[in-house]
Amino acid sequence: MATGAGRRVQQLLKVPSLLSVSLTELILFSKRESQKHLINKRFCSQEVRRVTLIPGDGIGPEISEAVKEIFATAKAPIEWDQVDVTPVKAASGKYVIPSAAFESVKKNMVGLKGPLATPIGKGHVSMNLTLRKTFNLFANVRPCKSIEGYKTPYDGVDLVTIRENTEGEYSGIEHKVVDGVVQSIKLITRAASIRLAEYAFQYATDNNRSNLTVVHKANIMRMSDGLFLKCFREVADNYKNIDYNEVYLDTTCLQIVLDPSRFDVLVMPNLYGDILSDLCAGLIGGLGVTPSGNIGSDGIAIFEAVHGTAPDIAGQDKANPTALLLSAVMMLRHMGLRGHADLIENATLDVIREGSALTKDLGGNGTCSGYTKAICDRLYPSA
Repeated sequence: MATGAGRRVQQLLKVPSLLSVSLTELILFSKRESQKHLINKRFCSQEVRRVTLIPGDGIGPEISEAVKEIFATAKAPIEWDQVDVTPVKAASGKYVIPSAAFESVKKNMVGLKGPLATPIGKGHVSMNLTLRKTFNLFANVRPCKSIEGYKTPYDGVDLVTIRENTEGEYSGIEHKVVDGVVQSIKLITRAASIRLAEYAFQYATDNNRSNLTVVHKANIMRMSDGLFLKCFREVADNYKNIDYNEVYLDTTCLQIVLDPSRFDVLVMPNLYGDILSDLCAGLIGGLGVTPSGNIGSDGIAIFEAVHGTAPDIAGQDKANPTALLLSAVMMLRHMGLRGHADLIENATLDVIREGSALTKDLGGNGTCSGYTKAICDRLYPSA
């Protein structure tokens, strides 16, 4: 018995004016009809989940609205709990996350965050760093995969960076020794290193990744990076299914720009990860197309766009929502909503591949709203 999509194709074939429609177009039509059938029949019955939404600054509110519109069109079972994380001054004198935002993340366990600005010279710490520390988001995960239709000097890139997020050079332990001399301490602990190693190896296993490389400078920082390596070697013994390697940071940078295909999963301490994750994003076109997720030890996860706030184009309908949207796709997979994640990701990649609705930074002349509409049309095309 023919499916609804099959009957529609049969009807089209009976119309003389459409006999010239190519087989490829008919296949695409059938695929989209099948996707619509899946949305209506299966996905709508799923329980609605609450997610904390932090729109952010600059273009953050615009790209957040784009994500919300696309999720609504895809009928993703997500209810947004929108909060503001503008820092407030606590009794201790420190700037902290507002209590409403803190309680929302603790309750929902999952968040999506737009770009946040850190005021310079006003005593504010980075709210991105504050969020990581507040919710113990120990692992930053960034998949970097080439996008068909968005040409860069590199083809076929498909790797993941996993960065320790809570210590290393970014521990914030600094002091003045004497006038003109300051000291910054790099903190590496066994507990944090083992935790990251166990997560990274399990991530590689769950995502069918066969190779894991730890990036380090233990030849210079023998104790700190040496402890980091020791922990990974210990955990590696329990994952014989993963090919385990160790490579110096400088050698890794050289090898990545020569041939990124030699790497699969790259894991590293905080500072190295900050640098290498951006380098890898550059291989596929930049932070505007790179998703990111932060995983916490207590089950909390916050997914984010890691590009800047772009205040120069805020409110002008010029923003590119791809990074936040693909981060939201990561979030859906984290929540077990793989069907919705695949639908939204495929629609987004289709629009980029087709090319007519791209925003300026993606090489087009389109608007944020037009790009969003094009993705929605791919998700749920009219009959």
